Amino acid sequence: MFKTVLFPIDQSRETREAADVVTNVVKKYGSRLVLLSVVEEPPPETPSADPMVSPEVVAKLLENAQSLFSGQGIQSEILERQGKPAFTICDVADEIGADLIIMGCRGLGLTEEGADDSVTTRVINLSPCPVLIVP
Repeated sequence: MFKTVLFPIDQSRETREAADVVTNVVKKYGSRLVLLSVVEEPPPETPSADPMVSPEVVAKLLENAQSLFSGQGIQSEILERQGKPAFTICDVADEIGADLIIMGCRGLGLTEEGADDSVTTRVINLSPCPVLIVP
């Protein structure tokens, strides 16, 4: 049913919690797992302290995630892309023919107050495939 699962990752607690769901889904369906992390483009006028703008930090994050899944007996592919997270996640899902995106949701993401700025909400609205949100 879910031949290819895309798991966008960042350094959040919600991503770590979603990893258990990813493990269960991938094992149940024998899915191909693709890990994606997006290096965000900082606004040109302000230097960012966000670690997700550092390609080195993102590369290490992907390696650690791949090791975590490998320890569970799951082979995974890693992709690092640059851009706006929600749009990049959806573009990659389309490129790889993902059947499912699994991602964590943090903060006010799915409430009315946080919907406009939420990567999660944007992915839900733009995704070419089903999206499983792990609260």
